[in-house]
Amino acid sequence: MMYIDPHIHMSSRTTDDYEMMRKSGIVAVIEPAFWLGQPRTTVGSFQDYFSSLVGWERFRAAQFGIKHYCTIGLNSKEANNEALAEQVMELLPLYACKEGVVAIGEIGYDDMTPAEDKYFRLQLELAKELNMLVMIHTPHRDKKAGTSRSMDVCIEHGLKPSQVIVDHNNEETVAEVLERGFWAAFTIYPNTKMGNARMVEVVREYGSVSEAGRDNVRRIIVDSSADWGVSDPLAVPKTALLMLERGIAEADVQKVCYQNALAAYSQSGQMQESDWLNSTPIDQRQLFNDNSVLRGQQPLVESRHDYALIE
Repeated sequence: MMYIDPHIHMSSRTTDDYEMMRKSGIVAVIEPAFWLGQPRTTVGSFQDYFSSLVGWERFRAAQFGIKHYCTIGLNSKEANNEALAEQVMELLPLYACKEGVVAIGEIGYDDMTPAEDKYFRLQLELAKELNMLVMIHTPHRDKKAGTSRSMDVCIEHGLKPSQVIVDHNNEETVAEVLERGFWAAFTIYPNTKMGNARMVEVVREYGSVSEAGRDNVRRIIVDSSADWGVSDPLAVPKTALLMLERGIAEADVQKVCYQNALAAYSQSGQMQESDWLNSTPIDQRQLFNDNSVLRGQQPLVESRHDYALIE
């Protein structure tokens, strides 16, 4: 089975993670623009970060056989520094239309401050202007109210629910997100957010019985959101295997761990299944700005025959 992890912060991960992910069946990832764990203090730090998402990280992933896409946006945490946020807003259009950028995101609310609301709305308007998808970060505190408000604001600004992926859902939010026609993404994250056993039960409850449930399962997405904290870059394949072990139909597992992410983000025109089905073999002799992923190791150079066997 092939998997997509549509929310993972690979800039914080190692090459070992890429190797394990590929062996586990992950063929593509989406990396949303994120915060560092500490505040950025200059607009240049954002510019360098956005450049790395569309440049070096895309190359690094390909060197391990994984297709890399990203979203570009001002994270809600960082929207509260308004002087810096104004400068970042000027940068966003320069990166939003780069190759491999599938959405504006992750944006939304953290503490639901006036500044967060202001820059959330400005970025929704940018998405509308550029006809782009949106990835929503729902707040960790008062999540139910924050999720409802996020969707209300999207509708207020004229976005269709089919254009918006609402992430970090849980049992409190899933019913409303699905009922309103948005994509419902779930982060499988140790100790916080959603555990994989809970995810199994969400799919069982909301997507495996009625015809309405079938429609729901077509809009449920599983991701890892693995980052610089305690997190698991193999959360998607591990959750898929647990679903199968606990009796979820294989077709439904494929939907929530692969097909739905593809269906949602392929709307961008930047991501197609052929990107990985017809991709070229790994050649680690390649360089990016004269730099290599290697540090003295023998480069991996796959032949077309080797690549076909892996697939």
